[in-house]
Amino acid sequence: MTYPFRLGTTSYIIPDDILPNARYLAGKVRDVELILFEVDDGPNNLPSSGVIEELAQIARQHDMTYTVHLPLDLKLGEDGSERDQSLVKAKRVIDCTRALDPWAYVLHLDGKSVRTSNDDELIVCWQDQSVRALEFTAKWAGGADKLAVENLETYPLNFIQPVLDRLPVSRCVDIVHLWLDGHDPVPYLRAALPRTRVIHLHGVAERDHHSLAFMPEEKVRAVWHELIQAKYEGVLTLEIFSKEDFLSSMEVIEKLS
Repeated sequence: MTYPFRLGTTSYIIPDDILPNARYLAGKVRDVELILFEVDDGPNNLPSSGVIEELAQIARQHDMTYTVHLPLDLKLGEDGSERDQSLVKAKRVIDCTRALDPWAYVLHLDGKSVRTSNDDELIVCWQDQSVRALEFTAKWAGGADKLAVENLETYPLNFIQPVLDRLPVSRCVDIVHLWLDGHDPVPYLRAALPRTRVIHLHGVAERDHHSLAFMPEEKVRAVWHELIQAKYEGVLTLEIFSKEDFLSSMEVIEKLS
């Protein structure tokens, strides 16, 4: 089936490294979300230049793109600079993957310290710092539109909107974060779609990031219908992490189509 958007999933569908996953998914999806990690003074899965070239070749052969999920919630350093580890690692990941010309860099903003605050001065300070962190990252990524800022669970519904109003960044709408907070995702999605480059969709069982087969069909269908009606042309990522969940989610997608 063909859709107006680029249907994708993550780079951890089969129990192997990123490159074997890209080979497995080539021809099955049109985008792969690269899940990259880096432990201080420890292991990382950042691709070598040789792996990057092979990933690029797979993408060219199969009309496939990559999205890259940055590893840490972004914030400024204590001195107001880009020296915070979240930004240092973001730059390292962006530098590593730039040759892939990613569809988007998906990121979270670190707002845990102010998400329930009633202190307007503190909130405005956080907003200013978040804007500055995004400005640094946009410079490294090649433009603010390459950054897809994701809505998060347990945060106020429009928590990131004042930051988005100040920069031409893109959006990543995580449907399941909205479901888990008890919101109807369709009105939120409809308002966000003009700036949305990436949408995350998955199911919830004993945890999230499960197969869509665990979700009531009417909930998934409402989101699907909105995307089709709007002729959404960005990436829709099935953000799941096993072959079983991938295959059963694809069965749900086929039924919706």
